[in-house]
Amino acid sequence: MDFLASLKIQANNAGVSTGKAWINTTGTPIQSHSPVDGKLIGTVQPADRAGYEAVITKAEEAFLAWRQWPAPKRGEVVRQIGEALRQYKEPLGKLVSYEMGKSLQEGYGEVQEMIDICDFAVGLSRQLHGFTMHSERPAHRMYEQWHPLGIVGIISAFNFPVAVWSWNTMLGWVCGNVCVWKPSEKTPLCAVACQHIIAEVFAKNNVPEGVSGLIIGNRDAGEWMAADGRIPLVSATGSTRMGKAVGAAVGARLGKALLELGGNNAIIISKDADLDIALRGAIFGAVGTAGQRCTTTRRLIIHESVYDTVKNKLVSAYKQLSIGDPLDEKNHVGPLIDTDAVRLYSQSIEACKKEGGTFIVEGGVLEGKGYESGCYVKPCIAEAQPGYAIVQHETFAPILYLLKYKTLEEAIAIQNGVPQGLSSSIMTLNLREAEQFLSYAGSDCGIANVNIGTSGAEIGGAFGGEKETGGGRESGSDAWKAYMRRQTNTINYSTQLPLAQGIKFDL
Repeated sequence: MDFLASLKIQANNAGVSTGKAWINTTGTPIQSHSPVDGKLIGTVQPADRAGYEAVITKAEEAFLAWRQWPAPKRGEVVRQIGEALRQYKEPLGKLVSYEMGKSLQEGYGEVQEMIDICDFAVGLSRQLHGFTMHSERPAHRMYEQWHPLGIVGIISAFNFPVAVWSWNTMLGWVCGNVCVWKPSEKTPLCAVACQHIIAEVFAKNNVPEGVSGLIIGNRDAGEWMAADGRIPLVSATGSTRMGKAVGAAVGARLGKALLELGGNNAIIISKDADLDIALRGAIFGAVGTAGQRCTTTRRLIIHESVYDTVKNKLVSAYKQLSIGDPLDEKNHVGPLIDTDAVRLYSQSIEACKKEGGTFIVEGGVLEGKGYESGCYVKPCIAEAQPGYAIVQHETFAPILYLLKYKTLEEAIAIQNGVPQGLSSSIMTLNLREAEQFLSYAGSDCGIANVNIGTSGAEIGGAFGGEKETGGGRESGSDAWKAYMRRQTNTINYSTQLPLAQGIKFDL
């Protein structure tokens, strides 16, 4: 395919890079099969311990030089990366779609997110400011400033194979850090392509080798990174189970972990909702990326007075969904990432039925022409109860649970009554309901929306959630502070040494 060649993707690819050199390693190659058609796209030679050490050593050396570059100069490099991504948007978007299985529109959209965060980071490079404070001592000045941490380790998930890396990396770079990326082994070629694009820009600007490190590997590579005291910050995106392991390993060495983990997101549909908007937001949230977003809508909490109306409209709308090759823009739903995901989807449907759930739109695995990969499934809808174990669980698949409520307080309690706390939404034209949902007594999630769905977060806001979602924040707002260390400074420009709190210490 032409887009593979333009991104320098070959049949066999090295998976370990210092940003300039590709390192030969040993180990069983990782094969990347497309969930779209089951075909082998390419293989990647994974990291071994020697390759990992080479990348980390080079990153340590690069940090000493990179941190000396003025932040606006680092921002200029990131600006050029944004321009390169504009140039490669079409082939990279197609690769994202083909290797991961999301729709072509979403593949392009993911690359656009990378471009947007580059723009954000360029502006940020001139705004890494601290504060000044008044000292209680005469002729003293106090202020705080922010310094880079060093190596930022990034562990990313398959569902956003490039965007989440860029959220961390572009901010990390303008803050003066160097970055080492361990992408998902399920989407390794997207990472290889990004490393090639970055290398072109870095070479033109004489960026030190090691500022952009790549370590493709299985679980071992992530464990090396989490336990490595040379990496002060590890940013990990993925399942709650993975995040707990990373958090424990990083915490044991008193490092910093930025965790963006699972979501079990809900939309409350009020009796005062605009149902056209509510249905559009709910359907896209539930079936977009075949239900494989951390912000996917998994629960609809519907007021009893409009419950039947919403249910019937959903059933009608689901009949119109087109499932198939995501590179065909006529299709709404592509495949799951692999057959393991299909197995978990099927198990979740059976678990819901055993607990008493009733499926008003039946699920199932699709077979036949166009579905040869075995990764295509039917988006389905079940009427359920909030207390079902399966409803409390995040299944990375297009399964939507309908729940009924009487009062807004009950709806908010249902919304909050799960272990995860990422994204949430209420559909209502009632100002009081909207404000209550956004208040301290409302949603307990990191993201709370009114009259838009749970997915589709903009890069300008900090992204992340609470509880088992991990508490981390990436992307916009002041999320940049996670990638830096704060330092408080006091300058005495007097001829005396007055002590704080009026303490006397005479010699």
